[in-house]
Amino acid sequence: MEEVIHAKGHENVSAEHASTFEITTDDWLTPAGDCILAVEADRAPADFAPGFIEACRDSGATITTTFEAGGYTETIVGRGHPDLAFGSERSMVGRTSEYIDERTFVIGTEDAAEGIDRDLIEALSAGEALTATITVERDSAV
Repeated sequence: MEEVIHAKGHENVSAEHASTFEITTDDWLTPAGDCILAVEADRAPADFAPGFIEACRDSGATITTTFEAGGYTETIVGRGHPDLAFGSERSMVGRTSEYIDERTFVIGTEDAAEGIDRDLIEALSAGEALTATITVERDSAV
């Protein structure tokens, strides 16, 4: 199963955050938003299909996010959790930690904003369009 989000880069994309990455529907970004990769997202977690959300709530689920912008691609893998809410109508956040709030769509990620390929980040800071493809696979043993 997959969900695809289209968003835009912004001149203030720095991707320096050590524990999260985020995509927002907001049309602005200040330099303080150092986890935000893109703005003006066409979808948020509250828009995801019920079956996709259910699959992500499986504690054995593997959730993979693939970012594509400016000819560069980066993939970050994390996992699902039964407490993922998918309630945010504004932004989606991936976390290296176990923390969950309404914006969280994946936890235990192997990387955060600061670990994303700098060429991709430069493309986003130049305003390139971002396509984020989120796939979920359930562990059939769980």
